[in-house]
Amino acid sequence: EVQLVESGGGLVQAGGSLRLSCAASGFTFDDYAIGWFRQAPGKEREGVSCISVSDRSTKYADSVKGRFTISSDNAKNTVYLQMYSLKPEDTAVYYCAADLGGEGCVRTDYWGQGTQVTVSS
Repeated sequence: EVQLVESGGGLVQAGGSLRLSCAASGFTFDDYAIGWFRQAPGKEREGVSCISVSDRSTKYADSVKGRFTISSDNAKNTVYLQMYSLKPEDTAVYYCAADLGGEGCVRTDYWGQGTQVTVSS
C-alpha cells in the first residue's frame, strides 16, 4: 500500500535550519509528484513546495521561495525540504502528499502523518 512518512521536524531558533524528509513506498516513485504542505494552528493548510520527481521540476510558495529548497533522491524514494532562515511564521505541522495522477503537482491522493516544525523568536 502507498505510505508517506515525514521526519526531520523539531524546535529551532529563528534564523536556523531544518531538513525535512518524506519517505514514500508502495508506488513507482519516479512517475509521481510530491508536495509539501503546512498547517498552523487556526489557519488553513497551505502549499509550500512541490516536485515532479520524474523531471525534477519544482514549485514554491512566494513565502518560502529563496529560503526553502525541495529535492528528491529517487533511488531512496525520498523527497527533502531543506529550510534555511526559518522564521516564527514558519511554525506549523508539515505534511507531504503524493500526486498519483501523472500530471505533475495537481492532486493530493495520499498524505503522510505530518511532522511538527516550531521556530522560536
